[in-house]
This record gives sequence, C-alpha cells and structure tokens, in this order.
Amino acid sequence: MSAKPKVVCIVGPTASGKTALGIEIAKRLDGEIISADSMQIYKGMPVASAVPTEEEKQGIKHHLMEICDPSDQQTVAKFKELATEKIKEVLERGKTPIIVGGTGLYIDAVVNNITYTPEEADPELRKKLEDEYDAIGGERMLEKLKSIDETAANRISKNDKKRIVRALELYYNSNVTVTKQYENSRKIESPYEFIVIGLKYADRQKLYDRINKRVDIMLENGLLDEAKRFYDKKGQKNGGFAAIGHKELFPFFDGEIKLEEAAENLKMQTRRYAKRQLTWFNKNGEINWIYPDVTEDVTGEAEKILKRRQML
Repeated sequence: MSAKPKVVCIVGPTASGKTALGIEIAKRLDGEIISADSMQIYKGMPVASAVPTEEEKQGIKHHLMEICDPSDQQTVAKFKELATEKIKEVLERGKTPIIVGGTGLYIDAVVNNITYTPEEADPELRKKLEDEYDAIGGERMLEKLKSIDETAANRISKNDKKRIVRALELYYNSNVTVTKQYENSRKIESPYEFIVIGLKYADRQKLYDRINKRVDIMLENGLLDEAKRFYDKKGQKNGGFAAIGHKELFPFFDGEIKLEEAAENLKMQTRRYAKRQLTWFNKNGEINWIYPDVTEDVTGEAEKILKRRQML
C-alpha cells in the first residue's frame, strides 16, 4: 500500500461535467479544488472560462481561479509551481486536494512531476516568431517545428499558435527541443499518489450538444459584455486575450458578421478544442473513464473508483 498522500484529478473535455463532479467529490472527501484550466486562472473572464459561481461552488474552497491579469503570459512551468504549492497547503490543512481541469499539459506537469529548467525570456524572438506565424500560417510554422522536433509537432495543432511559438522559442534559445526537455524532466518521482478520473461521452455528438447549449447560456449570462471589454484591448494577443470565447465575437463587434454567425463560430471552435482535449487525454492509459451518457450516476461511478483506491 502506498504511503504517499493521495490527490484526486478530475479531467476531460470542456462541458463534460468536470466542475459538478469535482464539487461532489470534494464534499465526500472533505476536499478543496485546485483548478487546472489555462483560462480560469485569468481575471475578468468568468463567463468565457466557465468559472463556477459561488452558488455552484456549494461552499467548497477553490484555488487558482481568477488570480492573474489577462495580459500576463502564463506557462505550464508557472502553473506547476503554483499547483504544487496549493497541494501542499491543502494537505497541511488536513484536506484532500482535488485537481479539476481540461488543460492536459497542466495535468501532466503535476501528475508526472515534471521539472522545468529556468527559461530566459526573449521577447524579441517571441515577437518575431509570432509575426512569422501570422505571415505564413500555422501549417508552415508547424512544418518548421516538425523539422526540429517531430514528436512535439505531432502533438500540437496547426492552430495552436502559442505552443508552436513557445516550442520554437525554446529550441532557438537553448538548442534543446521540447521533447528532450520533457524526457529530462521526468526523473524525480512524485511525492503524491494520483487517482485520475476522466469524463468523456460514448456518443461524441452528445458532448457537442452540451457545448452548443453552454455557448447559448454563456451569451445569456453576459458573454457579449465581457468579450467587448477584451475587444477594446484587442491589440493584446497573449495570455487571457487569446481565450476561446472572446475573439470569436470580435468580427461581430467589427460589424463584419451577425451575432448568430459569431455564435456558431464560437460553438465550432469550442467543439474543435474539445476534440483536441480528448486526443490528448486518450493517450493517457492511467485515466479511469466515466461515460456520463451511459451511466445514470456519475458520482456513484466515481465513488467506486475511489473505493478501489481506498479513499472512501
């Protein structure tokens, strides 16, 4: 039996029900939730990033939500540091840490105890690479990365400007590829035992229907006003300014398309994001999957998993 402290992770694509399940598990385990969402960490965008309301939190303490300015460039290394501190704090209070989120890179960093070598920022190089991406497009930039680091390139979408640029920047600055850094960083065993529970749908269309409905609800809950505040600063393209949920509405503010078309574009981009999330998580053989469209009791299925791991 492992003597390590246990940490629960609830993962899966957007709109799969992670937030609700995390709260139910926290109530049963006397836990606190640590968000592993690359957009919920930013201030000023609770609608687009689906930050739970105080009512939805049901008195459960949440961490790493709305703590950074949208103009800040957050990295997986920064998240790993913040999450590690929070896990320690939660355990010291005698509570159970429950990591909830859909950012696979963040989850892997914590679960695999990945260490990151200090990076010297090179704003000039990053700006040059970002301008090059805008000029020649994601497909050609991804090909450039593939010639340097094929493994990393195969894990990144041509539309993921941020990760392509960061991978190239890392290589040009250090002559070390992302893949090599990843291999070198997994040498220290984690001090924790992780139980990873995932949510995904046997019928993918049911997940897409949930995404479409969520976008409609977000628009009812003030997404337009929130996005307009970001639109007024649209010259900034890093950090929270790159969030799905805002930039898809900018053509509507520009008068180029109608709101209905902008909403459909947002739904489409969110579905594509969910597909990328699933591709990432499906490569992880350690996830205990639950299918909300198959089982009538998602929380009950999660409890069975936790009982097998002697947490209940």
